[in-house]
Amino acid sequence: MPRFPAHRLADIAPFHVMELVARAKALEAGGRDIIHMEVGEPDFPTPEPIVAAAQTQIATGCIRYTAALGLPELRTAIASFYQTRYGINVPASRIVVTAGASGGLLLAMACLAEPGSEWLLTDPGYPCNRHFVRCFEGLPVGIPVTGESNFQPTVDDLTRFWNERTAGALFASPANPTGTLLADETLADIAHFVRDNGGQLIVDEIYHGLTYGCDAMTALRFGDDIFVVQSFSKYFNMTGWRLGWLVVPPRFARDIEKLAQNLFISPSAAAQYAALAAFAPATLSILEERRQEFQRRRDFLAPALEALGFRLPAKPQGAFYLYANCAQLTDDSGRLARDLLESAGVAATPGLDFGSNAPEKHLRFAYTSSVARLTEAVDRIRRFLGQA
Repeated sequence: MPRFPAHRLADIAPFHVMELVARAKALEAGGRDIIHMEVGEPDFPTPEPIVAAAQTQIATGCIRYTAALGLPELRTAIASFYQTRYGINVPASRIVVTAGASGGLLLAMACLAEPGSEWLLTDPGYPCNRHFVRCFEGLPVGIPVTGESNFQPTVDDLTRFWNERTAGALFASPANPTGTLLADETLADIAHFVRDNGGQLIVDEIYHGLTYGCDAMTALRFGDDIFVVQSFSKYFNMTGWRLGWLVVPPRFARDIEKLAQNLFISPSAAAQYAALAAFAPATLSILEERRQEFQRRRDFLAPALEALGFRLPAKPQGAFYLYANCAQLTDDSGRLARDLLESAGVAATPGLDFGSNAPEKHLRFAYTSSVARLTEAVDRIRRFLGQA
């Protein structure tokens, strides 16, 4: 007899932060003022040139299916962006426009994962990545990472965890929830190791553009056999447009196209026409100002949290998160997150979402609110902790 739902569903955990968001929204509906530090969504509106480009196209009434791989002119624009920003030639034929970075990760996993194949990920790490692996019958294997390694994997880690069942690795730089980067030399060594062992490397680069005091080098510099996932959500402030892209190794291009045709038909046409303006000089100027504002927020919030008793084992170099150790304040970060929300009106994400590596000792704070709101949040936490 068939068993429903499919057995894999037992391994798919809820996205806990979204449930916390629902509670925060309910409190707001009841008149409470909630400071949101739980969701990885920029508070800035989509830049005006992007909105204007969408409005112009929508006004024509011509919003139809596009090619499954995306608008040719958008794929070309993305290819040009790699040349301008990184000095790397990436043919437009390798670029697939996707329904958000999530769509890109789903395509990659649908292409690569076999039943029982193991995929190495960091723990802590973005929770959906392990679920993407599991959805296609792969087995996610978490590598425990700590502040000592900048919350990033090393080649020694890969050597320790790699076995005959390992198919590949999926790592992020900058990473969620830690905001840390893989050093260029480490990324190069990892790419070399995975290649030499017959595996496949996927690198999540959706927070590229949001780095502070350093530049992130794309993994594409270290080989054209690497899948790279990118997004218009974070740096480009287009979360709700649900648009991203995937850079595909040449030998997988046709396979990914077939999957895209069947799984998605095409990405949102309106979002694609909007994204054509994402690389315009006027847009990039706006985004650079916002990147600097994120850095100001990080530089305020990190020492403020440390003064309250949180510890930051590794300083974030990118994204907009602080992964704070709260062991001096509680032995249950989930309870602390709930109490902060209910009693202080501050929403933060407990470590439970990000894996099994000491989740009870960590909270993720997103600095996606103004410095004024972050200041108020710190004051509320201080009062909650009885330090006022």
